[in-house]
Amino acid sequence: METPSDAAAYPAHWEADVVLRDGGTARIRPITPDDAERLVSFYEQVSDESKYYRFFAPYPRLSDRDVHRFTHHDYVDRVGLAAFVGGEMIATVRYDRINADGRPATGPDADQAEVAFLVQDAHQGRGVASTLMEHAAAVARERGIRRFVAEVLPANTKMIKVFTDAGYTQKRTFEDGVVRLEFDLEPTEQSVAVMRGREHRAEARSVQRLLAPGSVAVIGTGRAPGGVGRAALRNILDSGFTGHTYAVNHAFPEGGSTLDPEGVPAYRSLREIPGPVDLAVVAVPAAHVPDVVRDCGEHGVQGLVILTSGYAEAGPEGREKQRALLRQARSYGMRLVGPNAFGLINTAPAVRLNASLSPRLPGAGRVGLFTQSGAIGIGLLAALQERGPGDGAIAGVSTFVSAGNRADVSGNDLLQYWYEDPDTDVALLYLESIGNPRKFTRLARRTAAAKPVVVVKGARHSGTVPLGHTVPTTRVPDATVSALMRQAGVIRVGTVTELIDAGLLLASQPLPAGPRVAILGNSEALALLAYDACLTEGLRPQRPHVLPFAATTAEFRAALARALANDRIDAVVLTAIPWVAEGSSADPEEIAALAQALREAAAEGPAKPVTVVHLAMEELAGALSGTTGATAEPGTTDTPEAAQGASEAPEARPAGPPRIPAYPAAERAVRSLAEAVRYAAWRRESAVPGKVPEYEDIQEAAAGSDIERLLDELTDDAEPHRSVALPADEAAALLGRYGIRVRAALPAPDPDTAVRAAEALGYPVALKTTAPHLRHRADLGGVRLDLPGERALRRAYEELTDFLGKPEELRPVVQAMVPRGVDTVIRASIDPAAGAVLSFGLAGAPSQLLGDMAHRLVPATDRDVAEQIRSIRSAPLLFGWRGSQPVDSAALEELLLRVSRLVDDHPEVVGIDLEPVVVAPQGLAVLGASVRLARPPATTDLGPRRLPVY
Repeated sequence: METPSDAAAYPAHWEADVVLRDGGTARIRPITPDDAERLVSFYEQVSDESKYYRFFAPYPRLSDRDVHRFTHHDYVDRVGLAAFVGGEMIATVRYDRINADGRPATGPDADQAEVAFLVQDAHQGRGVASTLMEHAAAVARERGIRRFVAEVLPANTKMIKVFTDAGYTQKRTFEDGVVRLEFDLEPTEQSVAVMRGREHRAEARSVQRLLAPGSVAVIGTGRAPGGVGRAALRNILDSGFTGHTYAVNHAFPEGGSTLDPEGVPAYRSLREIPGPVDLAVVAVPAAHVPDVVRDCGEHGVQGLVILTSGYAEAGPEGREKQRALLRQARSYGMRLVGPNAFGLINTAPAVRLNASLSPRLPGAGRVGLFTQSGAIGIGLLAALQERGPGDGAIAGVSTFVSAGNRADVSGNDLLQYWYEDPDTDVALLYLESIGNPRKFTRLARRTAAAKPVVVVKGARHSGTVPLGHTVPTTRVPDATVSALMRQAGVIRVGTVTELIDAGLLLASQPLPAGPRVAILGNSEALALLAYDACLTEGLRPQRPHVLPFAATTAEFRAALARALANDRIDAVVLTAIPWVAEGSSADPEEIAALAQALREAAAEGPAKPVTVVHLAMEELAGALSGTTGATAEPGTTDTPEAAQGASEAPEARPAGPPRIPAYPAAERAVRSLAEAVRYAAWRRESAVPGKVPEYEDIQEAAAGSDIERLLDELTDDAEPHRSVALPADEAAALLGRYGIRVRAALPAPDPDTAVRAAEALGYPVALKTTAPHLRHRADLGGVRLDLPGERALRRAYEELTDFLGKPEELRPVVQAMVPRGVDTVIRASIDPAAGAVLSFGLAGAPSQLLGDMAHRLVPATDRDVAEQIRSIRSAPLLFGWRGSQPVDSAALEELLLRVSRLVDDHPEVVGIDLEPVVVAPQGLAVLGASVRLARPPATTDLGPRRLPVY
């Protein structure tokens, strides 16, 4: 684009696609001279009242001078941004740097700017101004501006509200008939909360528009049977969609509507449809998709489901086509599912939409399902249908989206929607890639606080994702991803079968109050399998109560009622095998009666989860789900209780016998129950959020000055973005600003220097190498401890150099001995996708060989770090294993919190490695430390709202 000769380079990174309040999208970018005609057209469509509010006087048209001034910017002191939909400018924001007297200024010494907005009247109320505000504030902060000033007429209440609702620290005055607003641009807790709240409402609304359209057009239906478009149309009609349905294909006759072979209105082009179209299902060849998207955008379609393949999954050329498709769809304000999508489903009675390639609308239920893979989507829908067929099934679906190449709509969008969706109690996701792990973790944590989120992550070990997924591959190891999900309350399972198993239980049962499990049934062998499985999963089972092989329905019911009434029981696993009475197999009516009895006992007892393990009794599983045999009484409901807390009173449950999940193997039932137990414990703990402590001795400002100085001194002008390692003394000084003391390690290039160092530190001392290949390798003899005097030190020095190499290669140091304890390692690192991660483990083999590390997102709370040090497998070594003295866990937790604060306060700190940290029964000692810095700051989740573009 053409830019003024005296301007900074066009800041392409300011461009962004955003979701507006009503769920539509817009593009925000800097205004350029090429926008002159768009600006004039935009201004002509603004009402006289809005113009008066902007300029404080009648201003019917822009002069040539105005147009030049508003389209020529230096992108430093004078900046203009605009929002566009369909290539049309719909809103602008402009700021000019000023000095303290309000006069135009340049340079970093002037840190405030005057800002003004103008929004086309037809687009007011869509949240355009508040979105532009976020982006203008981010741009201003990047250019060294710390404060916005705005003058607004008192009658312009809408614009005053945009400023006052932003959440920034502000000052408001009234003078000469004008409201003057000043507000700092540094993000605050309130401004971040406001931004995320708007993001949630906008993205949830955009998904709702896709899932609950009033009208759907299938484009590419063809006239002959067969084909993807024809199948999609047939599925929409068979599902009983409550809105209007249209068929579109260029093979239909010209001149208006005719009847499609399916009996719906058919048109040659979408443009010929007389009424609005909310959702378009596109099944034309990839070469024709751009023309179809253009027609959809010009017709006002709100969302697209692109079933067409041949995009990123087909290679580099297809990847570029996919990017162009996304840009085109967003330019018209449309969200996109796909391409190469399997489709979407909404079973709500008011919608009943099956805009997918699934031949059947699944039973209505309380499970929301998102998959990236169409094949996995087919399998999940089939499995849910098999485990509980029929409408209202135990594992029925509320909504389903299979996003294919997921160029736009992703699992994050569905989490935004499901969070407040009253029809969804459990969210199940199959993910092959996570484009924004930090945002996913944030959204999942919020959703998990209200309803379970269960995830299967594909490509765990290969490190690759399908070609169609253009998200950047994250460098976060799979173990770290799993730990972060656990921190967020996500139930991560390993297989699709486990996904269904967990969803089955969580969608139908209350959450358990604890890990105590009663096991009962008419098979001792099956009961013992369940008992062993409980122990394996960390549950606390009672000895099984075995009923007679031919136990009656009454005996089963009584045993279950007693177990549920027991205050020392939190959940029940019931086992059942076929029984033979009087020489014949069990009667189906008897199985139905047994299921009804168990459901009634569960309904009458305290609200505790019940799960059944059956062997060769598929009829029992169907009867327990309420889909065969006995059913709930008329007028009762079977609304699941997965979103209720474990302490809910029994009367809070819906009336009527609850559905009970059944499993063909004890291990599967118990594993699902164990996941529910762990999730319920997380829910109870997260109800009282942890705190990020304040420490009076932290010198945040001084640390910031040190970091700026060090970056100026150490970074290479040729590679300004590369990270640099701090010298040992500078690293220790920076850590000291946050109360983290690193024990001195004095260089010992020769024996005499080593002796002088030891005398300065005081005996006993340790002699160790710092060469990278020998660092922390006590097993190779690179560390000699408890040297009591000069003779021992010189002998150790001689042995070290004789066995391992010359002093200049070993780089030996001398350090004072510290009290004995457990050697640990603490690390903090920045991942471009996940953000800052705090890691902890035991030094040596546990962390290096076994990968026994625990990870938490920064900023970590006191609750986070307390759980973190207890979550590693080798944690017993810290807490008195085999009679050893427990370490000072409080000091360890404080050190983790201080490291977290340092990284959170200063994003330029991209790496910290403290190893070893010797934790003694009283206190701890940091014996080794390294710090890395980089600029610009690492990517965070605090920037303005924007849709990702891959």
